[in-house]
Amino acid sequence: MVLARRFAPTLNVSSLTGIVRFLGCAALAPLPAAVLSAGALSLFGAGDLVEAAQTWWFGHALGIALIGCLGLSLTRSTLRRFARPARALEAAVLLGGLFLVYYLAFMAHAPIGAFMAPMLFLIAVRLGVAGMSFSLVVVAVLAIGGAMEGYGPYSQGLTPSEQVLRAQMLVLIAFVPVLLVAALLEERDRLADRARLGQIRAEKASEAKSRLLANVAHEIKSPVAGVIGIGELWGKGQLGPVTPQQAEMADMLVKTARQVEALAHDLLDVARAEAGAVKVELRPTDVPGLLEDVRRSAILRPEARNVAIDLLCEGDGLIALADSQRMAQVVGNLVTNALKYGSAGERVLMRASRLDDWIRIEVTDFGPGLTAQKQAQLFEPFNRLGLERSTIEGHGVGLALAKRLVELQGGSIGVISAPGEGATFWILLPKA
Repeated sequence: MVLARRFAPTLNVSSLTGIVRFLGCAALAPLPAAVLSAGALSLFGAGDLVEAAQTWWFGHALGIALIGCLGLSLTRSTLRRFARPARALEAAVLLGGLFLVYYLAFMAHAPIGAFMAPMLFLIAVRLGVAGMSFSLVVVAVLAIGGAMEGYGPYSQGLTPSEQVLRAQMLVLIAFVPVLLVAALLEERDRLADRARLGQIRAEKASEAKSRLLANVAHEIKSPVAGVIGIGELWGKGQLGPVTPQQAEMADMLVKTARQVEALAHDLLDVARAEAGAVKVELRPTDVPGLLEDVRRSAILRPEARNVAIDLLCEGDGLIALADSQRMAQVVGNLVTNALKYGSAGERVLMRASRLDDWIRIEVTDFGPGLTAQKQAQLFEPFNRLGLERSTIEGHGVGLALAKRLVELQGGSIGVISAPGEGATFWILLPKA
């Protein structure tokens, strides 16, 4: 144990990989001494070479494995855990039960030997590697010591050395594998704790990010509103005579400021959605009517000048349980994106249909389509898929917000696309 702690400080027998490595070392370490001792004994005529080597190697390997695992598993955290009164009482009850079962089965010859394995599995689950190692040390001492004294299930018709070997084989084959189970369970619990802590840290980071977005959006809105007001007054000549070039610059100023204002509103919506502060009022919503309203608004956009926006409703009773205002915002965002990014197809198709207990809404463009890599990044906030320097306006939060709003209404959203085949964004909403 001293050598292991000195030269392998990262060795952890509470993990499956670590305990397998240690047990492998425990099996190999006694081999040189076993060969040397058996050779020395055979020179003096004290026994068969193979039997002596086997006895020496098997006993020492088992001892190193069990006692080493016990010593290496007794860390400060383990000792603190067993120092708790409830855990100490549980350990005492389980180990006492194991001793009682062993005594009745192997000393009193009661027919309850089958209860040994369940008891060891219970100890592995409740007490971990440390409790399991201690149990195996106790069982090994009782089994091998009892065999040396002529007790146990192997006391009839065998020589003392054969009885000891049988007891060692019982511990190795029947009980030591449970030690691997204990290590696996302890590693699983440790990974689960790490995942839980990681989730807590991620949630705190997300809350901090949401607060930052909300604060930034609030700070942006007031000065931007002032810029818009001044730009409009300047462009209309209310601050003095303006030249045509100055009027054009004022219009550009107002347009840019309105884009920043829209971004501030989107940032606020994203922050509220991620913080769970967005309230949705779910009520029966006429999906064809909602899509027609979105279509009429989209036709007025400059991007729709040379693009046909068609609406197809398949079947009757297309009533979804949704927030009509939020869904108009989501579908409007999808149509706007189709006009901006898929206008090369000169057509945008809006479709509504019924799918079992769901209402399916689709917005299809016939533009360049999306690769699988871009589809995987599509709903990430502030990710414009490499179009940051293009002439197409946008800030990359619309789809992230749409996804969150749809999920708040008990629905789901996704995309079907391939390069050169356009893209179809679909929404599933529960039927009213």
